[in-house]
Formats: sequence, structure tokens, C-alpha cells
Amino acid sequence: MCSDGLHYRSGREVAAIVLAIRIALLSLFSLAGYYFFGSLGWPGWLGPFAGFGVGLSIIYVEIQLEERSGREILAGVLGLILGLVVALLIGWVVLQVPAVSNYPPGRYIIIAMALILGYLGGVVAMRKSKEIRFSSEHAGEAGEAVATKILDTSVIIDGRIADISESHFIEGKLVIPKFVLDELQQIADSSDSLKRTRGRRGLEILRRMQLRKDLEVVVDDYDPDGSDDVDSKLVTIARERGARIVTNDFNLNKVAELHGIKVLNVNVLANALRPAVLPGEEMSVRIMKKGREADQGVGYLDDGTMVVVEGGSTLQNRMVAVIITSVLQTTVGRMIFAKVK
Repeated sequence: MCSDGLHYRSGREVAAIVLAIRIALLSLFSLAGYYFFGSLGWPGWLGPFAGFGVGLSIIYVEIQLEERSGREILAGVLGLILGLVVALLIGWVVLQVPAVSNYPPGRYIIIAMALILGYLGGVVAMRKSKEIRFSSEHAGEAGEAVATKILDTSVIIDGRIADISESHFIEGKLVIPKFVLDELQQIADSSDSLKRTRGRRGLEILRRMQLRKDLEVVVDDYDPDGSDDVDSKLVTIARERGARIVTNDFNLNKVAELHGIKVLNVNVLANALRPAVLPGEEMSVRIMKKGREADQGVGYLDDGTMVVVEGGSTLQNRMVAVIITSVLQTTVGRMIFAKVK
């Protein structure tokens, strides 16, 4: 159980439940094998071994599927169905030939063909799943569906995502991967008081979002293999599922874009929503401190934009009328340069 009200089964609880189900499955198959062999007149002692082997095969397939994403599994099922349908159509045509329909082994050939085509359809579809785009993954196309959004740790701690979601500017399912939630919990349990406060704030933000009935916020247990880096895992999940990443991490933003993944950067949104200012306009700003240069003073607008004022070094803690001389847009925000009126 996660702290601060975010609930999900722990890894040990899930492992215990799965182990119990697997033991029950093996027991049932062993028992079924005993009765099946006995009904056919075969040696009864071989039945439990055969049933146990079948049960192990099923568990092995289940373990392999557990390591696959939902996207790959869905693609595999669709490929399997397509392969079986093709085999059924071909078999129906072949059975219309008298020489085949009257030849007993011919039916077994059709069954083998169904198995082969079904296998090829499922395997090929799973391997090519990254190239498949399902309709639910296309946001804004014909107004039919909205892309899933994956939240990273930085945007959860930042907190503005809650206000943005509640204002309905972001639509669709919001997904928090379990490894992101684990990282957030580690931060909340940190010995550093600042990190601990940030982590608990992030958990509280998630709890606040989960309690809203008009938001779909889910925790996803899927954990891609191949890397322990959270950013790499986020990119992998987004690429496999055709989802978008919501972040305010500049480096993750660039890496995701290099992989062709669409990114919703909260900082970019905040910069876009700041009021437009042009050189020559007048405004009032409170000088808070001295600037880098000897004659400069520094103030801030209500939205946090820094204003560097020429001739403002001696006007600290005073509201001053200034004239904008230039505006500089940087990767981390906007800076305004002005002079005292």
C-alpha cells in the first residue's frame, strides 16, 4: 500500500495470489490428467504427469505474456484471429474438392494449416505491434478518440497538472506508471526534508486527481525491461502505446521528441499563456533586488517572469514605472528588459 491514500496491492500480495492460482491450476490439470488417462484405458499414473506438463506449459505462456505490453497482446490476439479466419476460408474451399473431402488425412492437413496460420498471424502481429496504430491512440482525428497521457515524476511534483486537468484543457486517460509512483514514494520517504516535502506533495496531487469523478487517472503496473532509467521506460511505454508524455523536464522533452513521441510540456504551456508584452510598452514592477550589472535592478511579474530594469539598483522594494526595451525568450522561460521611465 502506498502512503497518502494512493492504494494498490503490493508486489508481495500480488505474487502470493498468483502463486496460489498457479498451484491450483497445476493440481486441477494433474487430477484431470489422471481421470482422462483412466477413461481411455491408459496407465493412470501417467495422467498426473501429463496434466502437470500441460499446466506448466500454460504457466510458461502466461509468464511470457506478462512481460509483453497490452498493445502487443492485443495485436497478437488480432493476428491469431486473422490467421484462423484465413485458414478457415482456405479450408472451406479445399474441402469442396471431392478428392480431399473423401481423403481422411485431408482434414488433419486443414487443422495443421489452421495452427500454422494462427501461429504466424499471432507472432508476426506481436513483433510488428509497434508499427500498428489503433484508433484510440489518435487524438483529435475526426473527434472520435483522445490519446492517452503518461505523467512523469516532475510534472506530478510540480502540481500544476491537477489544475490543468480540472479545467478540462487535457482530455483522455491519465496514466501513472508504477515505476513513477515508486520513484515518487522514494522521494516522499527521503531523509532530505525538501525532497520529502516535494514527494508528499506529489502524492497528494495524485490523490486529489483520483478523487475527481470527471478525471480518469489509473496506475499502470507495466514495467518495460532493458533499462533502470525512468525516462527511458517512459519513452518505451509511450512509443509502444502511441501515447503522449506530460512533463516539465527539458531533457525528457527532447529525448521523447527524438523518438517521434508527442510531448505536452507544462512549462511551455505556462509560457504560452503569459500576457504578451512588446518593446515600448509601459508597466509597473516592484524592484526586489540588485541585478548582475552595477546599475540593474530585478523585479518579477505576477506570473514569475523576471524583469531586469536598467537604473533600478537603487530602487529596491519600490514600485517603479518602467518602459520595456526588449523581450528575451529562453528555453526555461521569458525575460523582460526595461528602463526606468
